[in-house]
Amino acid sequence: MPNVAVYNMEGKQVGDINLNDALFGQEVNTSVLHQVVVNYLANQRQGTQSTKTRSEVRGGGIKPWRQKGTGRARQGSIRAPQWIKGGIALGPKPRDYSYTLNKKVKRVALKSALSSKVAEQEIIVVDEIAMTEIKTKTIANMLTNLNVNSKALIVTCDKNDNVVKSAKNIPGVGTAFTGSLNVYEILNHDKLIITKDAVSKLEEVYA
Repeated sequence: MPNVAVYNMEGKQVGDINLNDALFGQEVNTSVLHQVVVNYLANQRQGTQSTKTRSEVRGGGIKPWRQKGTGRARQGSIRAPQWIKGGIALGPKPRDYSYTLNKKVKRVALKSALSSKVAEQEIIVVDEIAMTEIKTKTIANMLTNLNVNSKALIVTCDKNDNVVKSAKNIPGVGTAFTGSLNVYEILNHDKLIITKDAVSKLEEVYA
């Protein structure tokens, strides 16, 4: 089992914890990680882009000139795609880019993402994040004490509005709780700061 140190919000080591191999000690499956990240990004797309075809552009109802005898190429409408201000040929239309993946694939990807953070020593376990009020300085001081000066994802056991709102104004810092944790957010941050309660809950659900 991987053994990592446990710190408090002041950056002092207060113990250590053995992480479950079934969740934090798996072989990293890059193929599955790629599938899940592509799926996540596709599901974020709004798909609202739209262009007008020749039938939707205003005007162009009359034939610009007669079919024969002018010496010019035949034309049926000034709103055909080859005309300036004409319709767009084969342009994008509103569509749904989302699709689903097998739950087993998502589980393997989450285990791979967490295991990669442990293998690269980019995971920091804290005993708790105790906040009685919304205060950005508290989170900023915690990051400084933990020597975190890059993009970091703070994971709590349950949704904590004080933590979420306090970290919101710090560039590069994201927040999540065990029920909303996703592979893309884990991989998109350099450091994973997670509470002991969150570790226990993840191991209970996924290990």
